[in-house]
Amino acid sequence: MPDFLFGRCRMMVGMRDVAIDSDMIRLGQFLKLADLIDTGGEAKILIASGDVTVNGEVDTRRGRQLRPGDVVVVQGRSARVA
Repeated sequence: MPDFLFGRCRMMVGMRDVAIDSDMIRLGQFLKLADLIDTGGEAKILIASGDVTVNGEVDTRRGRQLRPGDVVVVQGRSARVA
């Protein structure tokens, strides 16, 4: 099976909803809340290097505002803002 197909299947299977307390959350904060990364420093590096996608597009803004329904993927793990 091609790697790109495996990666896509893995993203869909492992996605989980992560509830937020307000109507929006910043990307760096969400990565930590969703346990997709361990530290804020790690978030900064991964976002800046283009290793994080939001709704299927690379986003290099740590302050990107996420709203319910947005899907974030990093290192093959994904979470949806709920």
